[in-house]
Amino acid sequence: MTDIAADPFQEREAKFLRLTLHLLGCRFEFQTTSRELMRLVRWAYAGLPAHRMSARTPRYAIRLVLGDGAPARRPGEPAPLTMLSGPGLLCGASRSASAAIISAQQHAGLVIVERDMLRFPYHVRYELIEFAVFTLAARVQGLMPLHAACVGGGHRGLLLIGPSGAGKSTAVLHCALAGFDLVSEDSLFVAPQTLLATGVANFLHVRRESLRFLSAADAAFLRRSPIIRRRSGVEKLEIDLRQRRFRIAGAPLKIIGVVDLTPRPAGAGPLLTRLGPRELLRRLQASQPYAASQPAWRTFVRRIRSVPAFELRRGRHPRETAEALRSLLREDRSSRR
Repeated sequence: MTDIAADPFQEREAKFLRLTLHLLGCRFEFQTTSRELMRLVRWAYAGLPAHRMSARTPRYAIRLVLGDGAPARRPGEPAPLTMLSGPGLLCGASRSASAAIISAQQHAGLVIVERDMLRFPYHVRYELIEFAVFTLAARVQGLMPLHAACVGGGHRGLLLIGPSGAGKSTAVLHCALAGFDLVSEDSLFVAPQTLLATGVANFLHVRRESLRFLSAADAAFLRRSPIIRRRSGVEKLEIDLRQRRFRIAGAPLKIIGVVDLTPRPAGAGPLLTRLGPRELLRRLQASQPYAASQPAWRTFVRRIRSVPAFELRRGRHPRETAEALRSLLREDRSSRR
């Protein structure tokens, strides 16, 4: 038993499970005494390629603590506080509540997961563990956090933006099946000066009805994926992109174009239409309110205005979207020769 008087924050405890992974251009060491939480970390991040965003790789430490369940207490009393510690972090918190505590200055995070949350592994991964990983990587490296996707090939990538329901996930799915390099489905991080894009291409989330556009073999293969339920109540297939069927970008991709996906049908007109710099900025600000509040937004905008931008309307089949995106990559390659 830890001597609580001599070690109130349990900083002497050394029997941690440790796992080091390279994510978003950084080296993360995950520490925990819980096999259940370490299993979730492996599930989320093991097997991903190591992206390098700069000559020096930042290092971070994230400690994960599993709560003890609802503590016994007298009626009318609040849950007692427990002294907890992470790498360079001290806090008092109830183990009956979940929390993520981040210190960019210390390059450290402390994630507390109430035991009942283990019934919801998807939410633990995305709302707690991923929050800590993404926040540390973005803040320390000065990356621009975008709600966007990125696909490409040959070290070149296309930034895909658009409102909810525009078809970004379906577009990424068809790009994945067509052999594109994948960076991210919905959380992208871009270096403002270089426009290098990185992400965590672990899972792709699509509705089951999206499979109707696929071949019978592809639909049967993907239908075996587990189903997650978001807080909105929407259920989606969680497709693991680390399977051999797909290609995850082995290095960050340079953004060479921006594509705004819209649910409006193309009809008899072209799928792709060119956007001017002012219209691109307007659409970026509308779709990226959080990013627009970040200090590096002006630098990012100045650089992204120099790349071509397009609106991509919906065709008769999502395969047309993938073909249109491939045509942009080909045009860029031809223009560089």
